[in-house]
Amino acid sequence: MTLRGRKIFIAAVALLGIWELSGGLYIHAKAWLAQKLIATAWARTLAGEKDVRPWPWADTWPIARLKIEASHVDLYVLADASGRSLAFGPGLVSGTAPLGSEGASIVAAHRDTHFRFLKELRPGTMLSLQTADGRKYLYKVSEAHILDVRAERLSLDDVVPTLTLLTCYPFDAVVPGGPLRYAAVAERVEGISANAM
Repeated sequence: MTLRGRKIFIAAVALLGIWELSGGLYIHAKAWLAQKLIATAWARTLAGEKDVRPWPWADTWPIARLKIEASHVDLYVLADASGRSLAFGPGLVSGTAPLGSEGASIVAAHRDTHFRFLKELRPGTMLSLQTADGRKYLYKVSEAHILDVRAERLSLDDVVPTLTLLTCYPFDAVVPGGPLRYAAVAERVEGISANAM
């Protein structure tokens, strides 16, 4: 390869690297900014407004606030877990129990943005969930496991109030998607106030 050919090759590789890096930074910036806009919609929700959209063209709205002090996590949960909503924050999986109610609620988010902290989440960790009516609930992580969606399903017990945080797995995968999911299951703790969290 000639000197000129090597320079062109190096320049092309450098441009490709910059392109990939900027794409990754854009995803994280969008996720961060969306949570800031959603926070404003959440404040209006707590003031009594219904289905407050964080920006005029949004097709979802915040329905809960999830805090995990041990992980420095403070996120707003959206009304659905569609692909277009998950770009902006975690969302409630349709067909699961409403947040804060009896039964099993599942909240999903991307492993490389909002739910990247799940990699470090351990059994015994406390979660605080505030619903749109202002009520706060406390949950304790009881287990975490990996499942293959081709052969397994999450248990949706209608009696025990649980909150499952679900994301793709492995956390450091280069290619998005795949059949593996990471599930952190938390059971509601009764008799302890979540107001302190």
